[in-house]
Amino acid sequence: MTAPADGKSPIQVLLVEDDPGDVLMTQEAFDEHKVRNRLTVVSDGAEALAYLRREGQYADAVLPDLVLLDLNLPRRDGREVLEEIKKDEQLCRIPVVVLTTSQADEDILRSYQLHANAYVTKPVDFERFISVVRQIDEFFVSVVKLPPRG
Repeated sequence: MTAPADGKSPIQVLLVEDDPGDVLMTQEAFDEHKVRNRLTVVSDGAEALAYLRREGQYADAVLPDLVLLDLNLPRRDGREVLEEIKKDEQLCRIPVVVLTTSQADEDILRSYQLHANAYVTKPVDFERFISVVRQIDEFFVSVVKLPPRG
């Protein structure tokens, strides 16, 4: 894959989200704003860890440059997934943005204690949601320098 003319290379994004509506809104936000990044979606915490560890059907998966993680997931809770990512020597360098509906102080505090790179509350309004996804994209593609893939 060659870098675009503007010098910004697309990144691999793993979206861990069980709500089909939120998945669709995220995909539409990527499409609507011509976000070039490759978005892969998994729907529960166990699947997220299998993907990141390249197990089973994900043996050939490309490690993401960024993880967008919901907290309230089936099978393995998002907090557990975050903890597993950040304690794994191969995965800990991947930035994780918690993208959730929870505004609870304990969820925010716990996420940062588990070394989340950011905590973003999902807006319910579609236009605002698109704006948030675009800002996350802009920040991680244009502002920060991401670590090389492991």
